[in-house]
Amino acid sequence: MNDKELKEFLSQGGYPEHIVKGGKRGLLARYGKFVAAVESGYSLTLDDYRNDLDLRTILHRAGLDSNKTVVELDRRLRQALQFSAQAIWECDENPQAFWIFGYPSKPKGDLKKDLAAGGYLRR
Repeated sequence: MNDKELKEFLSQGGYPEHIVKGGKRGLLARYGKFVAAVESGYSLTLDDYRNDLDLRTILHRAGLDSNKTVVELDRRLRQALQFSAQAIWECDENPQAFWIFGYPSKPKGDLKKDLAAGGYLRR
């Protein structure tokens, strides 16, 4: 899928304008920033974390799972996650996606509180 087709796919999918406008480069950059935040200790809320997980789902829906950058970022994300049998989020078209069963190994602030309240962490 070229960038024009991707932007059309994103637009037709009802994604926010800033996501559409950024196209492939923007999606990859946003996913990279998310992975870096997880590696360093994600501190926003659980809702924010789930929203950021949607970036990875969008990449999946766009058929970019095998993109070299996505593969490398996935490798880094896997290393930075603590996995759970309980899904943190959902991906209807890929219900076994690794990213929906993981939460940051170094949660901070609001995320740490939200994960504990949700039963993901022990208090």
